[in-house]
Amino acid sequence: MSSSSSSSLPLQTLKIGIVGFGTFGQFLAKTMIKQGHTTRATSRTDYSQLCHQLDVPFFRDVIPFLEADNDVILICTSILSLSEVLNSMPLRRLKRHTLFVDVLSVKEHPRNVLLQVLPENMDVLCTHPMFGPESGKNGWKDLPLVYEKVRVRNETRCSSFLHIFESEGCRMVEMSCEEHDKVAARSQFLSHSIGRILAEMGIESTSMNTKSFETLVKLKESATNDSFDLFSGLFIHNRFAQQELMNLEQSFEKVKQRLLKKMSEQQSLSSV
Repeated sequence: MSSSSSSSLPLQTLKIGIVGFGTFGQFLAKTMIKQGHTTRATSRTDYSQLCHQLDVPFFRDVIPFLEADNDVILICTSILSLSEVLNSMPLRRLKRHTLFVDVLSVKEHPRNVLLQVLPENMDVLCTHPMFGPESGKNGWKDLPLVYEKVRVRNETRCSSFLHIFESEGCRMVEMSCEEHDKVAARSQFLSHSIGRILAEMGIESTSMNTKSFETLVKLKESATNDSFDLFSGLFIHNRFAQQELMNLEQSFEKVKQRLLKKMSEQQSLSSV
């Protein structure tokens, strides 16, 4: 694992095509535009009006988007739709050698899909910005960007893309897609799971909150701010998540049994 992309290569201004221009794609685009990179977008939803406001060309048709002069194609689809979206794109229409980058919250799945569907001469960089529009609204300083250079021949272009995050002060963490998913299953997926469980319980803030309970309420709110599709994507497309869900269930059962045993012991003492 490395904490920096450690590149002294010359940097270049990039032409970045964004596939999937939802909330997260828009969030990233604003910083890229601010830094002087050129962006254009395509999406299954019509964002032409919003793109006009941002001065970002919007392509309703994916073919001219692919034929445009993109240095980088940035994949900002949902986890669940990634395979369908990429398989529906006529990638043979690409006119030049391009760097494909994904920003999904799981990493082995997009790596495998990209390597399967892309022409072999295309570069692949898998990334996970560990923040979003809410946590990154006041800047990206010290927020982690996890990445793996899966298949990179053009180091200058790859370094220029990573520099977008470096220059905003992100903590750069180089890590394999497999290691990312192992760690994320125990951290991100687990916190989402507990937040969803708390939401099912319907917990709400009270007039006598402890600090610990306030943390639980915030966890519930954070988990439910994200869509259930994202949560299910973290489960379905991270092969380590199922084991963590089983661990959570087994650990809950162990705690429950310890409580019931203690209660039984106390009741036995009371009846003497």
